[in-house]
Amino acid sequence: MLLQANETFWLWQLFGRLHPLFVHFPIGLLCVVLLLEILEWRGKSGRLRDGIRILVWIGAGSSVLAVIFGWLLASEGEYSGDSLEIHRWAGIATMVLSVITAFSLRTNLFGIYRSLLFLTVFGVSFAGHYGAMLTHGDDYISSVLPSSQKYLAATTEVDFVANNSGPMSEQQIQDLNVQVRTILAHNCYSCHGEGKSKGDLRLDSKDGIMKGGENGFVVIKGHPEQSELIRRVSLPKSDKEAMPTKGKRLTEQEIKVLQYWIEKGAVWPEGKEKSIYRVAALEPRMPQVPAATGDLVKPVDLLVNAYFVKNKIGWKPVVDDRIYIRRVYLDIIGLLPPPEKVEAFVADTRPDKREILAKELLNRNDDYAQHWMSFWNDALRNDYSGTGYITGGRFDITKWLYRSLQVNKPYNWFVKELISPNKASEGFIKGIKWRGTINSSQRTEMQAAQNVSQVLLGLNLKCASCHDSFISDWKLEDSYAFANIFADTLLEINRCDKPTGKIAGTRMLFPELGEISVNESTEKRLRQLADFLVQPKDGRLYRTVTNRIWAQLMGRGIVEPVDMMDNMPWSEDLLDWLASDFAANGYDIKKLIYTIVTSRTYQLPSTSVKEAGDIMANEYKFTGMVRRRLTAEQFTDAISFAFNPMYADTAIVTDLLPKDIKKKLPFPRAGFVKNDPFLTSLGRPNRETVSTSRTSQANLLQALELTNGNKFTETLKTGSKQWREKYPTSELLVTELYRKSLGRTPLPKEIAVAKKILGPVPSEEGIQDLMWAIALIPEFQLIY
Repeated sequence: MLLQANETFWLWQLFGRLHPLFVHFPIGLLCVVLLLEILEWRGKSGRLRDGIRILVWIGAGSSVLAVIFGWLLASEGEYSGDSLEIHRWAGIATMVLSVITAFSLRTNLFGIYRSLLFLTVFGVSFAGHYGAMLTHGDDYISSVLPSSQKYLAATTEVDFVANNSGPMSEQQIQDLNVQVRTILAHNCYSCHGEGKSKGDLRLDSKDGIMKGGENGFVVIKGHPEQSELIRRVSLPKSDKEAMPTKGKRLTEQEIKVLQYWIEKGAVWPEGKEKSIYRVAALEPRMPQVPAATGDLVKPVDLLVNAYFVKNKIGWKPVVDDRIYIRRVYLDIIGLLPPPEKVEAFVADTRPDKREILAKELLNRNDDYAQHWMSFWNDALRNDYSGTGYITGGRFDITKWLYRSLQVNKPYNWFVKELISPNKASEGFIKGIKWRGTINSSQRTEMQAAQNVSQVLLGLNLKCASCHDSFISDWKLEDSYAFANIFADTLLEINRCDKPTGKIAGTRMLFPELGEISVNESTEKRLRQLADFLVQPKDGRLYRTVTNRIWAQLMGRGIVEPVDMMDNMPWSEDLLDWLASDFAANGYDIKKLIYTIVTSRTYQLPSTSVKEAGDIMANEYKFTGMVRRRLTAEQFTDAISFAFNPMYADTAIVTDLLPKDIKKKLPFPRAGFVKNDPFLTSLGRPNRETVSTSRTSQANLLQALELTNGNKFTETLKTGSKQWREKYPTSELLVTELYRKSLGRTPLPKEIAVAKKILGPVPSEEGIQDLMWAIALIPEFQLIY
């Protein structure tokens, strides 16, 4: 048990790599043998026959190892579904066939041996096919065929070029222009844009392209073969004149698009250019909710059902009561449910008991505030110590934030008090006054612009604070105009830290929301900004917070990353409905949480991704909550609740919190202590910059801290003494440990293993080992 706990972080990675190794071995070896048999080489040589026997036995042995490692991987890994079961039993059947085949050859039963050999090769190929479906998806073959949608999508632009020989419509001109500018933006703007114009050539505007550079024109309308642009991008990479000089080369498809565009006269649409990036709508939208169907009646579930139908995804049964109560406790108040609450909830026969539980937890105002403090501390860059606090170059908002969460302040007022602040809430937009020389993009006014845009509007101004953005339409001038709203004096624009002599004035990022008076005082400008941002017509503000709350509860946002709200949501209707409903309910975050956690969607079994990057993939398909690891604060509080408090009362930052806070804490909760190496190793950020998401992946630092860290070890050591005094018998002690930490009684085999660790009379060392083992198993560390 101890070994299993110790290897939790890396053992299954090893199994995952050994399993395909031993699958590929028998496939290769048995196919070679089958080929030799087909060619009737048997008997031609005694040495060859001996070699075949050896190959067959090696193949059979590899198949046995493949089944062993595969079974272990499946039992604790992240795979499930029909494909897994077919792969599992096909592999077992093939293993049996391969062993019988080897024994048939050994006993010279050649007729049986040859028949079984054919069946074994077929079986291992069949099992391998379903194994590939598990790791690469059901369409791992069809996706690369010319008839597939993925293939067709990849060749759409070439088809557009090939099929347009006549005059172009306005829409076709617009579409082609977007394709051309996209190619130039991704490959050429870094050297031939506003920030840098090598060879006096700019390719980020119509005038710049047509003007050419210091060596003349680069585009000759109607003649791609005479255009320097086409010649340069078509040269081999080794040529010193080849463009781009750095990074990847243009694809053949991209070159064809540029050639076609020049052939058509380098056409450019009249009027406003369409953005080459997706730009989400600003205004709110209330989509029509589908009619109730079967037992689906709640809007969230009906909208998700429409998505499931479109993507051919089936509904799974909801999780059982024990999983639900643990999940909702951790998500709403950040604590493990007490064992007596778990048993009472399981025994409760009321059909609406889950809705009742969610309301009870949301009404625990202090517990709710204590948990969600960490989420907002990360997002609002609020901490209890660190850079700036000693020198007076930074101000905390801890007391204001706690009170705001405790009384469930409506989100529109929450935002107004952050942007047009009083003394208690001014720390967010005041930023950090860094000591010494700093980059101009890190002035406190620019920090305010960056942080407000990121946290409240889900957009990135950091790139555009130094130069025009390469990943969006935001310009350097936009960033400075927005930063000037927070400035006492207008800022001079600095491009890549070099003064330009230009002043941007003041301007909202979205001018449709209102116009800021440049001649007003900073205080009045901030009041105007706050009033404009929280208007009902600013749908972006409310979509952004709705998406953040969904991501916090479900493990992934409807839009990902959560700071890039112009990305395509997996369900636009669901996001728009949640944001509109949030506004209609008085901008009440607790009501938003209630709407989510009482939906059938939230109660679906958790899912997982094979690789960390898959959660951000464009082709991501939602099937339920993404299984995630407890945060640093949740894990620490779980240890404190189940075994022994990790922090003393003196560790609480009492001077920064309301005076009566100690009476309301069940124990010193991790969200109210200063950051330390233990919390850092578990993922708590230092909060010198905005942090709106944390990784859920285990890492080596975390593994080392939990296996060898002094803080964790001393906590369990102290706890073991107290548990030994309270529970003198092994069986009673084990039962209570399991109930407190996992919310269930131990299985008979778990009691047997635990007794071996503890001995007839529990020892402190044995109790400590058992606590450590429980704390490291997935059932404790993950939210299922």
